[in-house]
Amino acid sequence: MAEAQDVAETGRAGRTGHAGEVQDVAAATSVRVAVRYFAAATEATGREGESLELLAPATLGAVQDALLERYGEPMERILRSGSFLVGGVVRRGRDIPVSGTVDVLPPFAGG
Repeated sequence: MAEAQDVAETGRAGRTGHAGEVQDVAAATSVRVAVRYFAAATEATGREGESLELLAPATLGAVQDALLERYGEPMERILRSGSFLVGGVVRRGRDIPVSGTVDVLPPFAGG
């Protein structure tokens, strides 16, 4: 009973619990994805990598859309003919779930 009275008087447990719930909801609504660029993708972006904050559940299509919006036509060419390394596997489907790191791989010449 004393514990309940302390909580009621201070309000600490209620605020902590409520804030914790709000933070958990906020964390569940976005995903941070590290994007690394190689070769022509580095040239198109002017950088070797960056971090994107995407709505959850994040997909490869959401990464592509964010990159196209940010870098325009130079990135469009890479997105159209390049590929992506997601979880150590080359992927191209827009519906592939992503988290962690996505590598943007432009098309490579030669054979």
